[in-house]
Order: sequence, then structure tokens, then C-alpha cells
Amino acid sequence: MLRSFSEFKFYQSFRVPVEEADEIRFLVEITNENGDAEYIDDAKLVDVSVNGVGFTSKKRLAVGDDLRISIHFKRVHLDLDSQIVRSFSGGVSEEMALLYGAEFEEGDNEEIRRFLELYIHSFSPDRLKDSMVEMALTNRYSSAAEGLEMFSLLISLFKDMTDFAEKSDFVGNVLEEVTRAMNAQRSLVFLVNPETNELELYAAYGMEKKLLKFDYRKGIAGSVFTTGVAINLDALSDSSRMSPELDELIGHKTKSIICNPITNREDKVIGVVEVINKRNDERFNNEDEKTMKVVSLVFSSVFHNFNPISNESTIRKFSGPSDRQHVMIGKSKAIVNLRNAIVRLKDLDSPIYIYGEPGTGKSLFSRIIHYEGKRGLNPYFEINCGGHDEAYVEKMLLGGDEPSKLVSCQKGSVLIHEIHHLPLRLQEMLYQILDKGIIPGSNRDGGSGVPLDVRIAVTSTKSLDKLVAEGKFNKNLYEILVKSYLHIPPLKKREEDVKELINYFLKIECKAHGLLLKSFAPSVMKLFYEYEWPGNVKELRSCVERAIVYNPKSHVISNINNMATPLFDNSKVGQRLFEEIPHASDSSIVLKDRISVIERQIILTEIKRNNGNKSKAAREMGISREALRKKLMLSQEILDALEGYKTQQQQEQADKEKKVA
Repeated sequence: MLRSFSEFKFYQSFRVPVEEADEIRFLVEITNENGDAEYIDDAKLVDVSVNGVGFTSKKRLAVGDDLRISIHFKRVHLDLDSQIVRSFSGGVSEEMALLYGAEFEEGDNEEIRRFLELYIHSFSPDRLKDSMVEMALTNRYSSAAEGLEMFSLLISLFKDMTDFAEKSDFVGNVLEEVTRAMNAQRSLVFLVNPETNELELYAAYGMEKKLLKFDYRKGIAGSVFTTGVAINLDALSDSSRMSPELDELIGHKTKSIICNPITNREDKVIGVVEVINKRNDERFNNEDEKTMKVVSLVFSSVFHNFNPISNESTIRKFSGPSDRQHVMIGKSKAIVNLRNAIVRLKDLDSPIYIYGEPGTGKSLFSRIIHYEGKRGLNPYFEINCGGHDEAYVEKMLLGGDEPSKLVSCQKGSVLIHEIHHLPLRLQEMLYQILDKGIIPGSNRDGGSGVPLDVRIAVTSTKSLDKLVAEGKFNKNLYEILVKSYLHIPPLKKREEDVKELINYFLKIECKAHGLLLKSFAPSVMKLFYEYEWPGNVKELRSCVERAIVYNPKSHVISNINNMATPLFDNSKVGQRLFEEIPHASDSSIVLKDRISVIERQIILTEIKRNNGNKSKAAREMGISREALRKKLMLSQEILDALEGYKTQQQQEQADKEKKVA
């Protein structure tokens, strides 16, 4: 039924050009309409490959015609059965010879290989060199005729899909042709089942069709499904990525595999196609990769209407946000960029540094990266450096009576939360672990350590580069962490996400309390939009939780101004902008002095941006070099006075406490 892949195989294979001086005798025999055998007198051999031959003739032959080909070269005599798979002409004249491609039967491969070895060995050194140079330098579609030939192949493929795609055995026929064309043992198609979060076998060739399913993140198929990136592997070069458990399910040993994604009309990856175990070779080659691109396009066309949705699915592409445990909510550009970052980062092994204000969702992002990535089936653990003492953190990282989390979470992920609180001593130890890839003191057999196979994520609410400049953070560790850097912006910079987050938290909290879905009155929503949210998403969720608890009987919540139970903590409003500037948020200091220290910070930032050039920084700020000097000197005097006043107050307070004692 399907001939297009045989055509493609003929077109893509490397064909050795034949010259008249080679004295190859080439005969083509065909059975005529009367059932009699007849030779094609003008058949001229053009090229030969391990898959078949190319020849010209003015006789009109049809794709699918069976041929008997004889090749005589020196003492070699081959009689081969073949079939026309390509018919192409660069012109329209009836007198012009057509170029035909005839594919050998699979059982003749060894004979033709021996012939080709003898034939190529007969080449002179100059001819062999010229052939290699031509093969290396020739571009695909170097002539109009080659472009038309490829175009005719695509039309043939389209015709196959149009005529047969609706038939139940079409996918199986395609797999059969692909397996044969790529000289492999078997091929399989898996489609996603979002209800079970598994990839399920849809069709197979070269093995018994059976119920076969596994988690969508497992093995080579899972990696291709989650990333959308094709993979070509063999057991010799990358045995660590092979999956013995999947081999056991399939019932065959995988030695080499090439796997491509299948997409639907919305460009969602809905499954994969695998071709397994290249015969007589260790690995699938570049031509096989080209063939697989065409194959994946064919199956993407076949399954273009396949778009399953499930309320229970943990796969982001096939479920709504409110139905998943770990999800970034919002429609702002920042959230869209974060979702795209998830796709790029989730399957990497390198550490990731997540920076942002408290409550923005740094830990949530780390969990999403883990559970949606290739490590999602393995352990995940969080170590909070800010919430525990140094002994606890050291025990979690390096172990003690029990293995460290870096050992117990092998093949999984570990989040080091608020890493700026990690003591410098432990920072150096962590750097050594990441740099060498070895966890020290973890091998109970007395060795120096075990290999590190853990994805490390770290979060910080303080800028690590600033801490490095101040000597408060290990520079070497910072340089490793910052290779994968991600910033989560505060909620006040993505106001369009507030409504989305409120609706999301309302649904969750009402369900948790067994209440009908509530909503906020427009006047309340206005207050939500105007509030600065210094505590970010975490504070927003707390506000929604309190509003539901305070208003259990109200379907529409309209009153949140109860002074006894306030929703908002207005004492924090305005602090975030100046939280890293000393004294800027202290309301007990006169405005003039507060403005001076803020102005000082702006000037220092500009000087740093201009690599210490104060004159250039002054010009860019529109002031003179002398004005800049005076502002810095005045602000320093104010800071010294404030620090002295603060120290005096602390001393007075300490004296009072002594007297009371």
C-alpha cells in the first residue's frame, strides 16, 4: 500500500556513480503484459548503493513494477530481484529517458555489499579522492531537477496520507515500511493518555502488539515527549540513558534507538515514534535521522486531531492550571516567560539559582522544575538555611549518623532555600561537591565519596552578586550557580496576574472548607488591585484565606475593613522599595535625611555601573563632579550620625535592662 518511504530511502541513500569505463554489464528484465520476460534494451546503469540502483531508460515503467536485474563486474555475477520505487524526469519530452530507482529485496543486502566493496576497491586513488570530495561538498538540491525530485516525493507522501490515513491499518503499514527502509528490527508509536499520565502503545511492528504503558517521563520516549527534542542513541556510547525496565516491558533488548516527537494541530507533543536496533550497525546514521523527520511529520498529520484533555492530568499541556498541584498562575508576560523557562530548564542536570522577593514562588518554581522534568519520579527535598541552625543544615548537606540528602535524593532534586544564610564554611564545601561531582564521606565502604547525581536548586531573596562583592558569599560557588539564573519578579510588577491568582485561591480555599464558590465585590477587587503586596503571592493567598474564614455566609464578599481582623498589613507597604537601604524605611528619621541616604544609594549604583568612573556617572545624572562629591560627603555624615545615634540608643537600652535585672 505505502511506497513513499521506499522512494525516500532511494532518494536519500548515498549512490556511487558508475562510469562506462568500469565495464559493468547491466541487464534489466521485466515481465510484459503477456506474461513473457523481456529485456529493456536501453537500460543504462547510473549509480548503485546498498539499497538499490539508479538507471535510465526511455521505456515507461510504473512505480511498483517488479524487475530482475543482472550485474556482471569482473568475476562477480549478481542476479537480484528488485522493484521500481522512484520514477523521475527533469523534462517533458517523450523521447527523454527517465531516471528510475529500483530497490533490492532485503535478503540481497550482503551480496550487494560484497559487490560494492570489490567495485570501490577497483577505483584509482584519484577517482576515489574525487568521489570523497564530491560527496563531502555536494549540497542537497544543488539543481532544479533535484529540487523537483524531492517535491515529487513530498507529493507522493501527501497522497499516501490522503488516501490511507483514515484506514485502521495505516499506522501499522507506515511502521512496517519505516522499519524496512531503515533496516531496523522494530518500530513503535506511543500516544499520551492524560487520564493516567502515561504513554500507551498505539501500534507496533516487529513485536507482538500488547498492552504497554508507562509514566510519561520514563526512558527515552519520556524524554522526547517532555522536551519535544528527537534522540538518537546507542548502548555503547550512552548506556546510562537506556531503560532496562522498559526493555523488560517490551520484551526485547535495546541496542540502538532513534525517537522523534509526534505533535497535533496545536503543536502539542502528543506522543512519540521509536525505531529500535539498527541491523548490522551500532547506531542509526544521519540518513535515518532525515527519514525520521519525515516519519514524525506523517504521524503528526495522521494524529492532528488528537487533543485529549483531563481534569486529573499532571501534564501541563493536557490539564487546566486549577487541577494541578504545582502550577504558575497568571497571564502576564513574566509568567509566560517563566513557563517557557520551565520547558528549557526542567531536564537539565546543572544547578539553578532562583532569585526573588519573599513570597514570589521560588520554592514552587523549583518543585515544578523537578516534578515536570526527567527526575520527577525520584525524591525531592528542601533544606531551609534560614529556618534552621548551622548544625542541622550541615547534617542535611553532608550527613552524619544517617546519609545526607544529597545521597538519599540520588537521581532526584534538592532545593537549598535562602542560600545567602549558608555559612561561608559550608558554602566552600558545597562548591567542592558541585565542582568535583563527588559527595564526600558518603561511601560506607570506606571510599572517598560517591558520584553526585542530584539536581541542585538554590533560592535567595538577596542579590548574591552583591554579597560576593561584600565578601559574604563564596565567589566560586556563585559562578557555578549563576550559569542557570532565573528571576521571579514581584507581584506589584505583574498586576494583571492578581485577578487570576485571586480566582485560583478562591476555588482552592472554598473547596477546602466545603463552601460554594465565593467572589469579591468590585469595591474589594479595587482594593486588591491598588495594594502593593509586599508579601507577594504568599500574602495574597493569606488574604484570600482570611476573607473566606471571616465571611463564611457571604456569597459575595464585600466587607474587608474590619479593624479587628484586617486583611492587609499596611505597615509593610513602602518598605520593600528601600529595604536594602539603611534607615530609608525608618519613619522616626526626618524626611530630609532619609532622602539623602536614598540619593546616596542611587549615586553609588551609578558609579558602580560606570566601573568606578565618578565623572562619567555625574555627567549621566546631569550634575557636576563637585556636586556628586558634596552629596556623597553630606550623606556619609548623615549616615555616621544616624549610626552613632542608633548605637547610643542600643547602649541606653542595654543599661536599662541591666538596672531592671
